[in-house]
Amino acid sequence: MQHEPEDTKAALLERRRFLKLFGVAAAGGAAAALSPDFAAASVEAGTDFPQADWKTRHSGWRGIRRAFILDPKTTYMNIGTTGSTPRHVLARYNHYNKVVAKYPWDMHGEWGHWPYISGLVERIAPQFGADNHEIILSRNTTDGMCSILEGLNLQPGDEVLYTHHEHVAGTSPLHVLKQRSGVTLTQVEIPVFDATEQGYVDAFAGAVSPATRLIVFSHITYKTGACLPAKRICKEVAIPNGIPTLIDGAHTIGMLNLDLHEIDCDFYAGSGHKWQCGPGATGILYIRDDLTRLRGYWSDRENVFWPINSSLAEYPFLGLQYQMQYIGNDNYPAKRALADVCDMWDRIGRDRIEGHVLALSHYCKRLIRKAFGSSVVIYSPDTPELSSGISSFNPFADRTDLTTLNTFRDRLREEYGFIIRTTDFHVFLNDQDKEHALRVSTHLFHSRRDVRELVAAMYELFTDMNT
Repeated sequence: MQHEPEDTKAALLERRRFLKLFGVAAAGGAAAALSPDFAAASVEAGTDFPQADWKTRHSGWRGIRRAFILDPKTTYMNIGTTGSTPRHVLARYNHYNKVVAKYPWDMHGEWGHWPYISGLVERIAPQFGADNHEIILSRNTTDGMCSILEGLNLQPGDEVLYTHHEHVAGTSPLHVLKQRSGVTLTQVEIPVFDATEQGYVDAFAGAVSPATRLIVFSHITYKTGACLPAKRICKEVAIPNGIPTLIDGAHTIGMLNLDLHEIDCDFYAGSGHKWQCGPGATGILYIRDDLTRLRGYWSDRENVFWPINSSLAEYPFLGLQYQMQYIGNDNYPAKRALADVCDMWDRIGRDRIEGHVLALSHYCKRLIRKAFGSSVVIYSPDTPELSSGISSFNPFADRTDLTTLNTFRDRLREEYGFIIRTTDFHVFLNDQDKEHALRVSTHLFHSRRDVRELVAAMYELFTDMNT
């Protein structure tokens, strides 16, 4: 009889002890698959997602809009900050919370086996072109970005590239790494005006050095709404140079029809509550293929990543996805609701949603140009491959004047009922002053009429403020 090495025996005993302790039913703790229609009979009648009539494009989107409970006295166009959860998902979310409150120990078995998330991942992962073991249901984009950046084995002298239009969710943990680990941070200036796919690719390619160990960038920047050519940056810059990529996808989950395998990044962190319209404190984190490629890139390091945001960091035999997913007691109802709203998007068609959102955004930019003429500066690209559902612009002569834009934003809400936001950025990396812009988000519950009325209201208010 062949004897197992002592260290192998110890690992197996530890694994069995762990599984027994937590009552995991199968090796690896795989959860039972969950039905997307669970609890349909337990919620109020009429709360299931209404099937849209797609005989005509307009009748179909009217049916979709009826699924939301947005205040009819306002037109909400700030999805880039937070979305709106559909009514049938809200009803189920309420039901899920009652289940947890009534059966707090095991939630009456309705989530499957501990740790209760695996079945949800099985529903969500295929919608984003990912395998089950690559998706973690996180709390939001910030949670995902911090989990990756603080877990990577970055060392003194390592260089991280990131753009000058990144969100604080990316820049804040990067500056912690600079202070704590001595990494070098290099900002990449990305074009704002006359942007092209090649211009973005060239900006990153020109910044790579022998010290570059990580590239961080937003798929869609929250400042101007530019959609960077993520696939080309990964395949033409990062992969040939053996550099891993971390993408901030806060504004793509729920807006674009994503295929994370096709993009071929190493990490992708996104939000569940923005364009995906799930509950707050939900997000999606993608880690490519259990870090297999990263280990090849960083073969000079014994450890490439530590799952710091985990209650199971000392149990690597469970697998990285399992470790990263379990952070102690979770908000299971919120993540269940996120899976429900993802299923709604899947039934509508993520390609259909992307087409609608981008068409409205293009229409919005066209009407803004027509209404304001040469006085307006539009910062958002309007070419199909670089555009998004975000339109950033400024019609005022002094584009550094935030006070005027804030007044405009507030009066637009109070007097006309349209809710948008302001944003700010450096057009060029070395600019002394930031420029400020109004930011409009168009989504699946909007129509061309909404856009027309918004632009008409903005022009009337702009005329009033300039007389």
